Amino acid sequence: MAGYIADLSMVAIFIIGITAFMGVVTNGFGEKVFGGKNRSEFVDQSARFQTRWKRVGGKKK
Repeated sequence: MAGYIADLSMVAIFIIGITAFMGVVTNGFGEKVFGGKNRSEFVDQSARFQTRWKRVGGKKK
């Protein structure tokens, strides 16, 4: 019974991992092929918001 549970767990983790990986690959491919000129729209907007922010945290060496 323990072998069955171990096999089932490994197969489930494998299927979930492959599904997640394929989602990331498909999303990246879709952005490259169908992204057009708005490919980095959200990154650019985020950078625009952060232009005048102060650096916080520890000292830089």
